[in-house]
Amino acid sequence: MNLTNAVFPPPEQAAAFFGGPEDGPFVMVNLLKFKDNAEYPDGSDATLTGREAYARYGAAVQACLAAVGGSSVYAGAVSELMIGEMDEMWDMVALARYPSRAAMLAMVQSPEYQAIEKHRVAGLAGQLNIRTKPLGA
Repeated sequence: MNLTNAVFPPPEQAAAFFGGPEDGPFVMVNLLKFKDNAEYPDGSDATLTGREAYARYGAAVQACLAAVGGSSVYAGAVSELMIGEMDEMWDMVALARYPSRAAMLAMVQSPEYQAIEKHRVAGLAGQLNIRTKPLGA
């Protein structure tokens, strides 16, 4: 199994995701890996860890989710692995519910989201986003 963390999807992957068929609500599983130190382009907040920068994003994104009918379902630090093995563990798991692909796209394109995304980028070394649907849906 090959896993590649990324901060942004390649354009063709984003186009395929947002161009996929609308089939209702879903939960996005976010597996997050943080930078040791936050990296803001202007050099500000150099004393923050990546986790602290991402926490700024996590607090502010709640309003963006709510604005499109979404919500945060769960967020927690990864503490240990029970089954399997990997070279490096993710630092955090976050689950977010969206009413549709269109709602998620509207959120990430909104000026409010664009204003807070700098904290996400400053804090993340990479992530995996996994779209899930309830069984039987």
